[in-house]
Amino acid sequence: MSRHFPITALVAGFALLLGAANPVAGAVLEMVMSPRMSGETVQPASLRYQTSANETFSVTRVSYLVSEVGLQRNDGTWLECSNAIAWMDLEQNRDSLRLPEIPAGEYCSVRFLVGLPPAVNRASITNYPASHPLNPDVNGLYWSWQGGYIFLAMEGLWRNAAGELDGWAYHLARDTNSTRITLAAPLVITNETRLELDFDLAAVLNAPRPLSFVKDGSSTHSRDGDPISAALVKNLTGAFRVHRISQLTDAEIAIAHPKPLYLPATYTPYAFQMSATFPIPDLPRDNPLLTERVELGRKLFFDTRLSVNGRQSCSTCHQPQSGFSEAKKVSTGAADQPGTRNAMTLVNLAWKKSFFWDGRAASLREQVLQPIQNPIEMHETLTNVVSKLTRADDYAALFAKAFGTPEVTAEKVSLALENYLLTLTSFNAKFDRVLRGEEQFTAEEQRGFELFSTEYDPRRGQYGADCFHCHGGPLFQSQGFANNGLDDHFADIGRGKVTGKASDNGKFAVPSLRNVATTGPYMHDGRFATLSEVVEHYAHGVKRSPTLDPNLAKHPDGGVPLSPTDQRALVAFLSTLTDTQFTATY
Repeated sequence: MSRHFPITALVAGFALLLGAANPVAGAVLEMVMSPRMSGETVQPASLRYQTSANETFSVTRVSYLVSEVGLQRNDGTWLECSNAIAWMDLEQNRDSLRLPEIPAGEYCSVRFLVGLPPAVNRASITNYPASHPLNPDVNGLYWSWQGGYIFLAMEGLWRNAAGELDGWAYHLARDTNSTRITLAAPLVITNETRLELDFDLAAVLNAPRPLSFVKDGSSTHSRDGDPISAALVKNLTGAFRVHRISQLTDAEIAIAHPKPLYLPATYTPYAFQMSATFPIPDLPRDNPLLTERVELGRKLFFDTRLSVNGRQSCSTCHQPQSGFSEAKKVSTGAADQPGTRNAMTLVNLAWKKSFFWDGRAASLREQVLQPIQNPIEMHETLTNVVSKLTRADDYAALFAKAFGTPEVTAEKVSLALENYLLTLTSFNAKFDRVLRGEEQFTAEEQRGFELFSTEYDPRRGQYGADCFHCHGGPLFQSQGFANNGLDDHFADIGRGKVTGKASDNGKFAVPSLRNVATTGPYMHDGRFATLSEVVEHYAHGVKRSPTLDPNLAKHPDGGVPLSPTDQRALVAFLSTLTDTQFTATY
């Protein structure tokens, strides 16, 4: 089953439930929640904090959902803001919730949930607008095939008794663990008011129920009766406090809705196709999908004139039969120069928010121009590309249909390529047909799916492969970057070169696993030739380093111990993600 979206939705964009609606009249309350550590600003990835058991640890992730905000009037009654939902995230600097149309007046208390009410937690994820805080592609907190959301995710590293770094990951989920916070807050709301709250992470770990990584364990995923989850809920109730209340005089910020660029007088809307189980993507408002623009982008994608010597096109390194990747460890440029990284798959880019292995491009239109100009890739200048396409007899009419005039510019080239790449959606693998009840897994594939979707936590009798943490949900990807233990010293520091942060060294984008059986070799440098080698790495080859992802660092040295039989089962399941219709179409 697939869904189609017309041009009207893509041009106008989807309104956010909170904070992204058009400006409204009346009073506004902005709630800001700032993560602290015993009153100080949190230093991410800094191994400087201690539990009450004197265990040294760092914090690399704090991500949580807030809902059900209420304001208590002085007469004791409550004003309920039942539609108030926000996703807060330390790394993404998301810390605020905007409540419009609040009746002006005096209030004495505020309350909210860290979590979601059961009806919302169990509702379908497929209809949330692209930027809605509950869209799984936005928050990364949807609990994959378990159902529902993770309400609070806290992760980091800690130093064990042997002086080695282990990972810790506390994920609070399940309806029973949604936690109500109530605070005294003397608010006088007139026009715009800001309520600033401190969220003390030290309290979450230490009081009133102290947690010890050694004694209590370094991970939880909120299984029923789990004592760590119970402690987190108890500690959360006292972890928030009012920091400051202030009145704002600035005009309310209106959310920009950019107009479509170069929209021709007549055009044909392109019907974007996706699975009925996929979250709605955040497609660019200023570059709506047009059939004419997609067709132009497709022609450009396969045109060798974009390279310096006419020997290479985009498709040279991103071949449809290979899932839009290349069957080489690293790509070779137009002048036969070898690159340094493996060609990434181009599947389902509509749901990505950064591009390249190191995330250095924030949009597809930015990304597509870089290989053209890269001296070891296509090695051409944009000026020459524009000149060649302007002189070509086969492009004037195509640019006129796509953009209203025959003029060729580098910007239009990038917009057309972006349009085409956004249409490369894959959603009809055997896995999808099993979900629809059209096929069944073999016993081995079923075992692989169970391993993929289950954590490895012997303390609770769980012996899965823990794959879903990084490759969860129907897209089998995440928006983040991770050090997956390939090396303990980095020849290529990856994300760290872009951000300049030592805490990002050795981290690379987490790719989608859809069509993964066709996209080898694997990893950013193509070091693994087969999926069996990849699974073997996660079972026995993970190397520790200061930036190793906490969800890997929490496991025994080497990785998640899997038998040869279970390793084969994982490979069998991953092969069910191959969409032969996708490669045949292009």
